[in-house]
Amino acid sequence: MMVRAAGQGLAAGAAGVAVMTAVEKAEQLVTARPDSHVPARTLERLLGVRAAPRARPRALNLAMHVGQGVLLGALRGVMAGAGLRGPWASAMFLAVRLTNDQILENATGVGAPPWTWPRRELVVDVAHKAAYAFTTGAVADRLAARSGLGPGQVHARLRPGRRADVGPPPRRRR
Repeated sequence: MMVRAAGQGLAAGAAGVAVMTAVEKAEQLVTARPDSHVPARTLERLLGVRAAPRARPRALNLAMHVGQGVLLGALRGVMAGAGLRGPWASAMFLAVRLTNDQILENATGVGAPPWTWPRRELVVDVAHKAAYAFTTGAVADRLAARSGLGPGQVHARLRPGRRADVGPPPRRRR
């Protein structure tokens, strides 16, 4: 179940990246904001490579942008497979997506904590990541629904709420 859900999540992550990229490009047309090279600079630091100071690292930007989105999609697929579906699950996943960026950017010294950013930059970043998280979630949820309810959803149907006196549902036979 988990392997299939993770695989479905990779596909969902790719869909999320496509939508996030489209949203970013539309926003840039309106605001005239230039491309950010933070993803590329982060990947350079992670790989231990140096870039020319004025280089526009499109390939590394794309690799980091797509790579992170697709790989994190696997987690959202597992969430959906377990029964964590819908807007609440996508909001939880948004926090994961934002946290992932901040860990990598801050650990490499490329970024700064978001509360130090200009408000406009923060709003733009959260909006783009929200487009990614909710698209990835919608696709992952739809793919997971093909397999029926997840274990968490089965548990919730036995008795709503978080209850210690309700045991786990029986395992499904393959």
